[in-house]
Amino acid sequence: MQKLIERNCARDVQLNRKVFPVTAILGPRQCGKTTLVKMLSDEISSIVYLDLQNIEDVNKLSDPRMFFRDKEGAVICLDEIQRMPELFNDLRSIIDSNRQKGRFIILGSASPQLIQKSSETLAGRIGFIELTPFLISELIDNEVKSFELNDYIFKGGFPESFLSENVDESKLWLENFIRTYIERDLPQLGIQLPSMQIRRLLTMLSHTQGQLFNSNKLAESMGVTHPTIRRYVDLFEQTFLVRTLQPFILNVKKRLVKSAKVYVRDSGILHQLLQINDFDHLLGHPVFGSSWEGIVVENVIAEMPGWQPYFYRTATGDEVDLVMVNGDRRLAIECKASTAPKLTKGFWNVLNDIKPEHVWVVALVNDSYPIKENVTVCGLPHLFPELRKIG
Repeated sequence: MQKLIERNCARDVQLNRKVFPVTAILGPRQCGKTTLVKMLSDEISSIVYLDLQNIEDVNKLSDPRMFFRDKEGAVICLDEIQRMPELFNDLRSIIDSNRQKGRFIILGSASPQLIQKSSETLAGRIGFIELTPFLISELIDNEVKSFELNDYIFKGGFPESFLSENVDESKLWLENFIRTYIERDLPQLGIQLPSMQIRRLLTMLSHTQGQLFNSNKLAESMGVTHPTIRRYVDLFEQTFLVRTLQPFILNVKKRLVKSAKVYVRDSGILHQLLQINDFDHLLGHPVFGSSWEGIVVENVIAEMPGWQPYFYRTATGDEVDLVMVNGDRRLAIECKASTAPKLTKGFWNVLNDIKPEHVWVVALVNDSYPIKENVTVCGLPHLFPELRKIG
């Protein structure tokens, strides 16, 4: 039996609980939010868990203020909070009558912007934490015996997919996740397009993984307006399925790309949308390089929560995949789905522009070695200890 995998953000959850009356753990469905709370419950003397998808639990909140007062000595966990955003007004009232820290934990599969009024209603009373699907560093730190990088690349990081016994089980779970997301989750958030159209849009985004976002081209293909496409992609992003990466703009005398890049965040979801059957099929697919880039981007961003992520590209095509910025500090990361990465002249030109303190070329290699001062080629698992040193 697979032991429970400790999540990197567990310490952040406990820290937030010491500071705020409400701690919100947000992330996509099925990424492990409920499991994380159950793991933390060993350190909490009394916890009441309510699933707001369960009608019996919803009925308990017919008078939420009475229920919360009755459970005053317990920590209350509200799962799928985006289904009952009206609870935030009641939470504020209860909290303001008793500012006990760590009293509420709320779980949601939508961003704070989509959880109506959460930020403004509970301003100063709530801390937000994002939980992702499994990160490579979490699997390594927990010494998961079944961990193989190729397996992670193909199946992605969602626990049920990654821990599945075989590829067929993984693909079945991923397909069910996509259908539920399209047919249930998105309609609840106001997307009225037929499910086949939404699937088509997600598939088109998958084909353009890691490329510049062109809403006009997508709109023309879909037969809708480009503001509509932007609204849908924004909802995909706020439900943690898609990431838009903004360009890093420097005051240099060069024409820079100003469009965002778009990624399907989980590689397993990406490959299922593209109907890629197994790892061998992926190796021969045009998306392989972009899939690897997305994996690196997601893992690095999660490892560096205090840093802002960007990419950098000039109008002539000189580019680096990821620039991490914290104040006046800059780090650069280039992604190469190769065991013998080759770097172009344009790559070196970019380094002269952005002047990062260190550069990593993250490739499918088993070791780490310098190729120039402050430029290192490494495998993704070798990168995490270096990033942790930087802080």
